[in-house]
Amino acid sequence: MLTDHQEWSRPPLPLPLDPAAWYQLASGGGWQAVVADSAHPVAYDVVAARVNGLPSLTAAWCELPCAVPVLCAPATGPGVTALQTAVRAALAEGLPLRRMVVVLTSMSEGRLPSAVRAAATMLRPQVGAVVGVPFDPHIRSHGLDAPDRLSRRTYESGAGLVAAVLASADRSWGDPLPPAPVPAALPVAPLPAPARPARPAPEGALT
Repeated sequence: MLTDHQEWSRPPLPLPLDPAAWYQLASGGGWQAVVADSAHPVAYDVVAARVNGLPSLTAAWCELPCAVPVLCAPATGPGVTALQTAVRAALAEGLPLRRMVVVLTSMSEGRLPSAVRAAATMLRPQVGAVVGVPFDPHIRSHGLDAPDRLSRRTYESGAGLVAAVLASADRSWGDPLPPAPVPAALPVAPLPAPARPARPAPEGALT
């Protein structure tokens, strides 16, 4: 996972949108697993692509070899409503819902709202897994700059999320996972030939 170590409240760095660029980078680094954090709105992306007759960015992420999409949403009424819209759009577009993992992040302490619990129950048969992330005041205040201060429940939910992603990958491609294909290197444009100095005109020639 590549990170810029910025405060969580800072705007994201300008990064390439094409998922293939990230896959090219991952294959060049020789890592066993890569976590790519994309903030594009899934439902809008899928619907806009369909209206314009273009492939969606979400589909491009899903089509990467051995890729497990993780849909994240706040564990609130509006959050799960937006999530359900995204799931319906993905289903209509034929995206691999059974391979997806849904993460519901609590925004405060206490019991989840009834609408969130009901939405999680309805989503479980449609997706690979639904994982809850508890509220952690340290993350809200400081991000991940001091991982040793995170709560035990946060670590447990992180381990549960990793297990859900690996289980989805195992169901899709088998255990052990096959080696991911290495994309071909991008062609390098030849350098322009150096300019030749102009020859001096002979004496008496018209210029």
